[in-house]
Amino acid sequence: MRFTDKVCLITGAGSGIGKATALQMANEGGKVLVIDRNPEGGKATVDEITNAKGTALFSQTDVGKAEDIQRAVDIALQNWGRIDVLVNNAAMMTFKKIVDLSIEEWDMVMSVNLRSVFLFCKLCIPHMSKGAIVNISSVHAHATTANVVPYASSKGAMEAFNRGVSLEYPPSQLRINCVAPGAVDTPMLWNNPNIKSGKEVIEGAIGKPEELAAAICFLASDDASYVNGTTLIVDGGRLDIL
Repeated sequence: MRFTDKVCLITGAGSGIGKATALQMANEGGKVLVIDRNPEGGKATVDEITNAKGTALFSQTDVGKAEDIQRAVDIALQNWGRIDVLVNNAAMMTFKKIVDLSIEEWDMVMSVNLRSVFLFCKLCIPHMSKGAIVNISSVHAHATTANVVPYASSKGAMEAFNRGVSLEYPPSQLRINCVAPGAVDTPMLWNNPNIKSGKEVIEGAIGKPEELAAAICFLASDDASYVNGTTLIVDGGRLDIL
C-alpha cells in the first residue's frame, strides 16, 4: 500500500474532497490526522477510518488561526514523531462584488485559503524527510467568474507559492504540487448562492470527491516521484469549454 506507516495531515477532512482523501490514505496504510473546524464531521471521518481498522486522530482546527495550526502540527508530532504527507484542502469563498467586500472578509479568505498553506508548510517541512505536499487549488486560478475575486486570487497565489517552494528544496527531500478541481459534488459547491439560485449554471461534468482523492493520493505517493512544482487540473474538461 502506498501510504503504509506514513503520517498524513489533511485539512478540511471532515467532508468532501478532504474526507475522501483521508479515507483513501488510511485505507492505503496511512496514519491520518483529520483536521477540520467542525468536530461532528471530523470525528465522523475518524470513526469511519478506525471502524475499518485504520489509524486516525482528529484535530479541531480553524485554519484561519495560527495557534490552531500549531496545535494540529503538534498533535501529529507528539503522536507519531514525524510528518510525511501534507494536504492543504480547507478553503472558503465569498460571493460579493469587490467594492462590496469588507476588509475583514478579504482578509479572512486570504487567511483561510493562503496564509494557512504558508503556515502548515512552514511548520511541517522541518519534520519531513522525502515528504510530499499537495495543495488544493481550483480552476478559478485559471478561469474564474464574477463575485469570487478573493477566492480566485487566493488560488492563483497558491499556485505561485507552490512553484516557488518547489525551488527551495531538492525533490529527494520534498515534492510540492497542486491539484486544481473543477466543480465537485461537495458542500462548498451546493452552498454557493449563485448555484442555489440558478444564476450560475455548472457547465461540464461534476466530479466526485473520490475522483479528486485519487489524483491527490497519486501526487502524494512515491508513484509521482518525478512530479514536482506543478498543477494537475482535474476538472472533467471544464476549462476546455469555458
